[in-house]
Amino acid sequence: MSDAFTTRVLHIASGSRERVVDLTGECESFLRDVAAGRDGLLNLFVPHATAGIAIIETGAGSDDDLLAALHTLLPADDRWQHRHGSPGHGRDHVLPAFVPPHATLPVLDGRPALGTWQSVCLVDTNKDNPDRQVRLSFLGGL
Repeated sequence: MSDAFTTRVLHIASGSRERVVDLTGECESFLRDVAAGRDGLLNLFVPHATAGIAIIETGAGSDDDLLAALHTLLPADDRWQHRHGSPGHGRDHVLPAFVPPHATLPVLDGRPALGTWQSVCLVDTNKDNPDRQVRLSFLGGL
């Protein structure tokens, strides 16, 4: 594989509760290893039908606010047609329509070009699947 495109898979233990997991540090570490100060694009992809990637502020309550908003929009009750798993699990399968399973970020000089308060996060409302993968891919200039 050329230096222009590199991929790494993160294994995330998201636990048995709804979570927003900050991946910014893992993204920065990956880019330190592979970008070598170059510009390019960082793509994140979650190969799961019940999780997504969000770019949000963390640590000031926005991550909890996001989960609360998702719980309001997508209540964990018996209204869902998709009914296997724990009660309300069908809403977890609707989550990627609101929080997509992918994000692409510009990379400048080997670092993600995020705003001051932006973080890259895994959003996981599925309490039935505590083990997640996130694929990081860097496409850089030569």
